[in-house]
Amino acid sequence: MIPNVLTVAGSDSGGGAGIQADLKTMLALGVHGMSVVTAVTAQNSLGVQGAWELPVEAVRAQYRSVVDDIGVQAIKTGMLASAELVETVAELIGGTDAPAVIDPVGVSKHGDPLLAASALDSVRTKLLPVATVATPNLDEVAQLTGVHVEAEEQLREAAAAVLAYGPRWVLIKGGHLPGDAVDLLTDGAEEHWLRAPRHDNRHTHGTGCTLASAIASGLAKGLSVPEAVAAAKEYVTGAIKAGFALGEGIGPVDHGWRFRTPELGLD
Repeated sequence: MIPNVLTVAGSDSGGGAGIQADLKTMLALGVHGMSVVTAVTAQNSLGVQGAWELPVEAVRAQYRSVVDDIGVQAIKTGMLASAELVETVAELIGGTDAPAVIDPVGVSKHGDPLLAASALDSVRTKLLPVATVATPNLDEVAQLTGVHVEAEEQLREAAAAVLAYGPRWVLIKGGHLPGDAVDLLTDGAEEHWLRAPRHDNRHTHGTGCTLASAIASGLAKGLSVPEAVAAAKEYVTGAIKAGFALGEGIGPVDHGWRFRTPELGLD
């Protein structure tokens, strides 16, 4: 059977991040993607022009509809917008027997806020404790813990600060640091350093959503956390390299990069 993966996140009308990026990633990696929409955004390559969160009742109903009938082998969360939505989703995940990849989305690629400041404490105390893997970038680490990372040597400190809130594993994404793109995956006992060359391509919209969805896809297929993260890193690195211009601003990563081969005539 094809594994089922559920994304609980916001909709990106431009198709580069959010629910749309999640479902494209899941298709590319051979799992069946399903969705719980938490918010609708008016969004394009230039930024977020508007955002409207869905009622808690609508989010809960979507989740129960999918999980109770179809079932899930992994869950991924993205934009949750408010404290009420964060707490609701955390409760739902806590009652579901499936690994959860928590991407604690705070701001968009363009700097637009996607999480209310009042929701940060709910992320720390409710959402992170139910995470199999938490995947914050350096801005989100600073938001959640107050730790500001400016060099690779500080990634351990950032990881320890996030692990203190209760996720089993944390992947600190160091993509904002100079040099190679280096991430640190740790559960507090073992460490895995993941490095990839930095590609000279500014079209990186949806990178975080794509990585978290790729990790969830790997977990759903039975990979261990380190195996799933390594495979996801390889996939997203290729997607960044192949990212393309869309609109007048920052374009998306290319979720279908592996399909665009000379043999198929799609390059």
